Amino acid sequence: MIKVFGHLSPDTDCTGSAIVYAWYLSERTGKEATPYVLGDLNKETAFVLSRWGVSTPALLESVTAGEDVVIVDTNNPQELFSNINDTNVIEIIDHHKLVGGIVTTEPPTVTMRPLASTASVIYGLMGDIELPEHVAGILLSCILSDTLEFRSPTTTPHDKDIAEKLAVQLGITMADYASELFAAKSDISDFTDSGLVKLDSKKYGIGDMNFRVSVIETTDVQTVLDRKAGIVDAIEAIKAAESDVDEVLFFAIDILNEAATVFIYNDEVKRIIEQSFAVTVESDTEILPGIVSRKKQILPMLKV
Repeated sequence: MIKVFGHLSPDTDCTGSAIVYAWYLSERTGKEATPYVLGDLNKETAFVLSRWGVSTPALLESVTAGEDVVIVDTNNPQELFSNINDTNVIEIIDHHKLVGGIVTTEPPTVTMRPLASTASVIYGLMGDIELPEHVAGILLSCILSDTLEFRSPTTTPHDKDIAEKLAVQLGITMADYASELFAAKSDISDFTDSGLVKLDSKKYGIGDMNFRVSVIETTDVQTVLDRKAGIVDAIEAIKAAESDVDEVLFFAIDILNEAATVFIYNDEVKRIIEQSFAVTVESDTEILPGIVSRKKQILPMLKV
């Protein structure tokens, strides 16, 4: 049996891609495959699965040497199990830059495309086949989520074309459905402060510094700002607990106004943000207009 999963802190694209590709392997290739998640779902992803009548994949807490796995939506070993190289990685499907570090015993099939979502990559891999409603719904959800309804600079014409085809098949209006997605995404009431920091977070190294770069995408930034004190306390606790993290950079992404608010909680973070984004920080937050994508607009800009 093949285990299909994505990164830690699973988001909609990660979870949906695992579900869809496991379905494809099982239903269209005759290979037995099961999707898994490597953490709790966020509100948006839980909404998507409920909306399309799909069960939440089981939580995968560990992997063992030699078992067959397919990795989706990441190729970064820091976002996977520490013993991922002991497994038999038979396939990697991703839309992020190549990081390196995954070592395989046999040549895997690797598909990486400069598209806005892994779901878009998987859609192309599956070819011209009839998609059940729940599969089409999940694919569309992944694309709208990762592109922020095409606001993100990661969006390509191909992503838009796929989304339009899926929306026609499903008989829904993308703008209306995206509003439902973002409303679910913006509900942070059930998350602890530490949970918010880790909800959508990636570890990233620059020079001799290691960062945890966290983002919260929302249509109501004020609900995040209202929790700033608790979030900063959680950041300090995370830094103390994680030996491989020097600083945590926390960005609240305003989906509708297309801007990021970054938390400034010490002089080092202030220095990094000023140097990286050519701004002068004068308070405990800094608004960065036009910044909505961690992959395209935050990580490439970071300087130490």
